[in-house]
Amino acid sequence: MGPKLHDRDFRGLAPWVLVLLITALSLFLRADYVWLVNLPSNWLIPVADWINLGMDWFVATFKWLFRAFNWVLNWPLVWTQSFLQWLPWPATVAAFCTVAYVASGWRLSLFTALSLGYMVVTGHWAPSMNTLAVVFISIPLAIAIGFVLAISAYRSKRVNSIVQPILDLMQTVPTFAYLIPILLLFGFGPVVGVVASAIYACPPMVRNMILGLQKVPSDVIESGLISGATSHQLFWWVQVPSALKNIMIGINQTTMAALSMVIIAAIIGSSADIGWEVLSTMRKAQFGQSLLAGIVIALIAMVLDRISWGFSDRTRAIERNHLPGLQRYRPWFVALGLMVIFTLLAMAVPFLRIYPEAWVVFPADPINQGLTYITANYAHVTDAFKNTTYFYFLLPLRIGLGKAISPFSWGFVLTSSMIWGYALVGAALSAWLFVKHGWKISIAAIILLIFLYFGITAMPWIGFILITSLLAWQIGGWKTASLSVLGWSFMLFSGVWPQAMLSVYMCLAAVIVCLLFGGALGIWASQNRVVSNFLRPINDTLQTMPLFVILIPFLMFFQIGEFTAFLAIIAYAIVPTIRYTEHGLRHVPEEIVEAAQSMGCTNRQILWEVKMPLAVPEIMLGLNQTVMFALAMLVISALVGTKGLGQSVYIALGKADPGLGLVAGFGMALIAIIADRIIQGWSLKRKEKLGISG
Repeated sequence: MGPKLHDRDFRGLAPWVLVLLITALSLFLRADYVWLVNLPSNWLIPVADWINLGMDWFVATFKWLFRAFNWVLNWPLVWTQSFLQWLPWPATVAAFCTVAYVASGWRLSLFTALSLGYMVVTGHWAPSMNTLAVVFISIPLAIAIGFVLAISAYRSKRVNSIVQPILDLMQTVPTFAYLIPILLLFGFGPVVGVVASAIYACPPMVRNMILGLQKVPSDVIESGLISGATSHQLFWWVQVPSALKNIMIGINQTTMAALSMVIIAAIIGSSADIGWEVLSTMRKAQFGQSLLAGIVIALIAMVLDRISWGFSDRTRAIERNHLPGLQRYRPWFVALGLMVIFTLLAMAVPFLRIYPEAWVVFPADPINQGLTYITANYAHVTDAFKNTTYFYFLLPLRIGLGKAISPFSWGFVLTSSMIWGYALVGAALSAWLFVKHGWKISIAAIILLIFLYFGITAMPWIGFILITSLLAWQIGGWKTASLSVLGWSFMLFSGVWPQAMLSVYMCLAAVIVCLLFGGALGIWASQNRVVSNFLRPINDTLQTMPLFVILIPFLMFFQIGEFTAFLAIIAYAIVPTIRYTEHGLRHVPEEIVEAAQSMGCTNRQILWEVKMPLAVPEIMLGLNQTVMFALAMLVISALVGTKGLGQSVYIALGKADPGLGLVAGFGMALIAIIADRIIQGWSLKRKEKLGISG
């Protein structure tokens, strides 16, 4: 039992009572005043038209400059593609395996050989090399831009205050949104994919390098100054080496981000890379072919991920640097020798130059036949799962129980007595929670019951904005509240409010499932090492596999539609919840656990009453990342049937409408940023309450 009512703190309750009254009034009046749900067109601000006018002027004025940059960047791209296509495949395999061996030993070298061997045997070698060429140009470009931005932001607080929100936008605005102005400026072609990849991949490099430079110990800097180092020497000889671990992590994340853009690069001008293989076969519903091509992208991602992580390991780097000169460079001499030998042999042995088509193993037809068999014989199972989830979870969340309950889906009609019963039970529940647990839990229950009955997409905008902004104010202060008000107002008056609510609904539905199932898996993994070891490669695969590829298995079984997108979003966004929950529970201080054990607590009590409360900040960080991942996948899932801001962005790309694309893209970015600030603020308050630093 909590403290007595007269002993409780009721500060902050009055604004909630007022907001709930306004929300209730707007719900009551929404049938008579339609503008409470959808604003009339003459109330809207033509932001998209203004952007288009500005873009027309900018393109007309500066297109020549960007086309010149396109021409310059095309040279190294064409040369890299030509070189990789000319080099015999055994020589390329030898080079990659050597790099993998130097980075992390023979196990990674073997995995690299098997991965590249898969590309050879399945006939994907040539398009894979074109994809690598794009990645090899975009990664150095992203690293160079990130390096310059990070140095500037680190040295100047004013520059940092400008760079940080730009990074937020670069990471949260969907790539499709800024593809349109890039296309107008650079034109179609593979260079556009390079530029888009560099923009998307740049933020991790900037953030990690700034963090690394900020973490350099002050005594290390003082030692450099005492030694007489100039500012230039201090930066390059002291600070950069000290921040090298974070810089290498940034390079790793930049590499993965650049690779995740390969299919998007195929959309905007490439026609002979692995991204195009995935995209074109998906469009033809050739799921076996698209799955085999998608595996190639996943394997490239894993190989590059492991190699870059290997080079970021300081222990191995120190070991390599302390080897004698000849021994240190021996692997590189061996690789160079093998490359020369294979290149010479390829002149006499044709299959070393081009892998024979007769030797290709391409099991796409058996995969398609297996899929046809499953869909033909088990359609009733998949349909039952799909319809149950849709009618009893997704639909009520979107349009509310008041409209979702029908004889067709639920088997009965919602009568007035049932509605009054729902209201009375809700009132009784909130009253009990008020007495038992306090007003905050009671208010939360009332809000959830309102949303569940009326649905997210049918909520009056004034109630939605007031609820989210008041929550932002009480958690993060006036800055977070201002961001919430301005962000939602932008979506409202720019004309994308209905699409924004559809995006919020889909994202929220996926996040709820991720929290329930991902949290349960994270708890289980924290208690069982076997489960943890089993989940780790699955999580790695889901995080390294490009977003488009994740769609393929769900498309195979559930076809195009909202439910397919829902499952794909969950598959991509559930990983942070699992990982952060397990991490938070495993890293509760041992002395606290031992103290609980000495007091006679059971394992169940230790988990739920000791570890879980202390792990909440980490779990909230996982929730934050889950929201971000869900929104990122939401744009890709627009290809398979979801509506909302993601679909608006994709429609804008097809129409070459930068105004619509950027407005919808900014809308998705604002949803992500508002959610990020609220969750971070809540996590920070929780840490302060628990006395946790950092």
